[in-house]
Amino acid sequence: MGPFCRDHRNFYPLVVGVLTLLALLYLDFPDHFSFPILWQTKMGFVGTNSTRFVVVDGGGMEESTVYVNGWNSYWLMEESVWGDSRSRVSRMLRRGAEMGMSVCRTWAFSDGDGPNALQISPGVFDERVFQGLDYVIVEARKRRIRLILSLVNNLNAFGGKAQYVKWAQEAGINVSSSTDSFFSHPTIKAYYKAYIKAIVTRKNSISGVKYSEEPAIFAWELMNEPRCAANSSAPVLQAWITEMAGFVKSLDHKHLVTVGLEGFYGLKTIERSGVNPGEWAASLGSDFIQNSAIDNIDFASVHAYPDSWIPHADLEAKANYLSHWVDSHISDGEYVLKKPVLFTEVGSSLHRNKQRLHDGDILLKTVYDKIYESAKERQAGAGALIWQLLVEGTEEYSDQFSLIAWNHPSTYKLIIEQSCRLRRISAKGQTNRKLHQKDPCFGQVF
Repeated sequence: MGPFCRDHRNFYPLVVGVLTLLALLYLDFPDHFSFPILWQTKMGFVGTNSTRFVVVDGGGMEESTVYVNGWNSYWLMEESVWGDSRSRVSRMLRRGAEMGMSVCRTWAFSDGDGPNALQISPGVFDERVFQGLDYVIVEARKRRIRLILSLVNNLNAFGGKAQYVKWAQEAGINVSSSTDSFFSHPTIKAYYKAYIKAIVTRKNSISGVKYSEEPAIFAWELMNEPRCAANSSAPVLQAWITEMAGFVKSLDHKHLVTVGLEGFYGLKTIERSGVNPGEWAASLGSDFIQNSAIDNIDFASVHAYPDSWIPHADLEAKANYLSHWVDSHISDGEYVLKKPVLFTEVGSSLHRNKQRLHDGDILLKTVYDKIYESAKERQAGAGALIWQLLVEGTEEYSDQFSLIAWNHPSTYKLIIEQSCRLRRISAKGQTNRKLHQKDPCFGQVF
């Protein structure tokens, strides 16, 4: 054997040893290491089959039905900008996985002149913040968590559609001061399309995977809670959704697209007006059925906030209202839209009742039970995402519906129970399913 062969023979164990050490460091101390990764968790893309979510393998073959138990943490990108706060992002994703949850919804936007804005001006990005989003995606994939990435805010927080209108005005464009011009003005729509393209076609600086090729992305959400300033803008919003959903699909055919609706029924679906929380809900320009029926919208999104929407009702009335709200949207998904319905925000306050149980637990359980019953029947209720979860050190992002789940044992237990019973339904027909002892569903029959 020549010296060349001997050198290589001695070199291989060294390479294996170094790679093994790096792998152990990355797996055992994930919050403290950030370097280009050479391996990644294998995941399939999520697609739809009628009213069900399904996981699709690399060859386009359907693998299994998926029912979603998940959560919102809108702050993940913000906390990933700085190295010393990334550990909180990793902890949130790890704890979410430990509760058996599989999907997290978060912001992929921050527009304007804020200290950690992603888009500083139209088409101009802060690479440092973009790398924060890269980190969120890599950490999610490591935990087998999929992300719903929302692309702009209807509200002014983190810039929102008002910032786009302001940019156009500052550029000397003759544009109405109404934020409804976000949905109609060609210049503003061009700004938004440029933003979509930058996000969807980005190559992750850590993993080297394009976002359009990343299976840890569950779906793109066009806007968080789109509303119009005037109901007369409803046709404009409908046209905007059609245009932007088609644009996303032209860039990325592998990922699902949803609108980001709250689920209110509009004036054109007057027969559903009784389901709305009040007459005001029909005057916002959005319409659950009309907006969700667009061809390139893959699944319907719904929010649920009985504490905010009917604040003066008692707990029983809120629970009854919520039950009817969920039933109506699942029925519409099953028989009208023929698409999955995902309740992407379910929020309730943390007030306690006389039995020392959280009122919010009763409302959350109402939604969870409805999703479970729908899943058992293979109907359109595809899952729910609680709003919102925090970890220690992120309290600045809190609102009246936010919680650190493990500090609220009854809520924590509800979340895990929902994860496990939905997983049992998803796992039907699969064989040789083995769970690790650390899995929250370990010991349960699948």
